[in-house]
Amino acid sequence: MTGRNGRTVRDLRRANRTAVLQRLYFDGPLSRFELGPTTGLSSGSVSNVVADLVADGLVEEAGSVDSDGGRPRILLRVVPASGHMIGVDVGETRVRIELFDLTLTELARVERPLEQRRYEVDGIVGHIKDGVAEVLGAAGVGPEQLLGVGIGVPGIIEHTPERGAVVHGQTIGWDAVPLEALLRESSLLPESVPYFIDNGAKTLGQAEMWFGGGRGAHNAVVVLFGSGVGACLVTPEVEHGRAVEWGHLTVRVRGRRCRCGALGCLEAYAGAEALLERWREQGGRPPEGVDEESALTAMLSAAYPLGSAEAPDPVALAVLEETAEYLGAGLSDLINLFQPERILIGGWAGLQLGARFLPAVRRHATAYALRHPAQKVTVELGRLGPDAVTVGAAILPLADFFARGGRRPEPTPAGPAPAWRTVLEERAPR
Repeated sequence: MTGRNGRTVRDLRRANRTAVLQRLYFDGPLSRFELGPTTGLSSGSVSNVVADLVADGLVEEAGSVDSDGGRPRILLRVVPASGHMIGVDVGETRVRIELFDLTLTELARVERPLEQRRYEVDGIVGHIKDGVAEVLGAAGVGPEQLLGVGIGVPGIIEHTPERGAVVHGQTIGWDAVPLEALLRESSLLPESVPYFIDNGAKTLGQAEMWFGGGRGAHNAVVVLFGSGVGACLVTPEVEHGRAVEWGHLTVRVRGRRCRCGALGCLEAYAGAEALLERWREQGGRPPEGVDEESALTAMLSAAYPLGSAEAPDPVALAVLEETAEYLGAGLSDLINLFQPERILIGGWAGLQLGARFLPAVRRHATAYALRHPAQKVTVELGRLGPDAVTVGAAILPLADFFARGGRRPEPTPAGPAPAWRTVLEERAPR
C-alpha cells in the first residue's frame, strides 16, 4: 500500500526502525518512554518497533531505572555483537585494516607498511584481502556476519552500476582502477557483503562528525593533513560529507611541481612529503632510511628541541613557519568559500604537528580570510587520533545498515554474472 506521499507501509516501518535504532545507538541506553519524544513516534509505534528489533537480536535490555511513582523503566541498548564492520585505510605509509562490532569497538587489526610509498594496485588489493582474512580469523568472526567493508583511499571515487567503485588517484598513479571489482575477485567474502569505497578525507570527516570534534556542527570542514592534504565538506545540503581536492588549489602561479603534475598546488608546499623536501633543499638533514612519519618527528624535534640549552634548527623552524602560513592561507580559502562553523585538522602529520603548530595556522587563516566568516569559525585538531580514517570507513556500512532499518543486505539472486566479473574480463591480458 502506497500513501499520498509515495511512501509504502514498508518504507514507514523501515524509517521507524531507523529512528529507534539510531537513538539507541547514539544516546542509549534509553527506556521506551524516553524513545517516544526523541524519535517523534507514538508509544504504540515505539513498542512495536522495539519488539521487532529485540526479535531480530539487535536490541536487548540493559537494566532499569526508577520512575516517578510507577514501575521501574526497562532500559534498552544496541547489542554489540549483532553486526560487524571492517574499516580499511589505504594510507600514505601503510594499509590499516580493523574489525569492529556494531558499537565500533575494535576487535582486531592488522597493518601492512608500504615500502617507499609503493601503490601498485595488485599489492594494495593483496594487503586488503589478506588483512580482511586475518582480522576475521583473529576475532573468530565469519564473513557472513559482516555488514560490509568500508575502504578509504586517496583520489576521486566514481561509483557506477556497471563497474562499481572506480578510483582516479592521480597522485598515486591510479588511472580508473576498478578497485571494487578487483576485490570481488576474491572468494573470501560472500557476494552479499557490500564494499563501500570512498575518499579517505571523506571517511575521516565522517568519523569526526559522528564521534569526534564535529558532533553538533551543521557546517564543518575536516582536513586531512598527511603526505598530501585533502578535505571533507559537511553542510546541511551535504549531510554525509563531500571530499574536495583542497590540496590541489593553486597557491603560487608557476610554483613548485606537485606530485599530481601541476605547478603551485597547496600540497606541493604544505604536505608532509613536500615539507621534508623543502627542509632538505634548504640545507636541512632529514634522517636517512626512515619512513616519512619518523622523518617528520625528527624535523619537529630539530625545530622545537625539548632541552632549553639546545638551540632550534633555524632551517627546520623557518620551513615549518612557512608551512603554517601556507596551511593558514589554504584554510582561508575554505573559510571564504564555505563559511564553516568549525574546521578540524586530522591526519597523521596534522596530529604530529599538533597544538604547538596550531596557533600559527589559526593566525594566518584569520589574516588571509574575510573578517566576517573568520570571526565565526573555530580551528581545532580532530579528536579521534590516527584511527579516524579507519573508523570513518567502517561507518560507511554502518550508515547503510541504519538506512535499511537495521536489516542486512539481501543475498544476490541467481542470474547473469555480476558486473565486476565483466570488468575483470575486460582488463585481463589477451
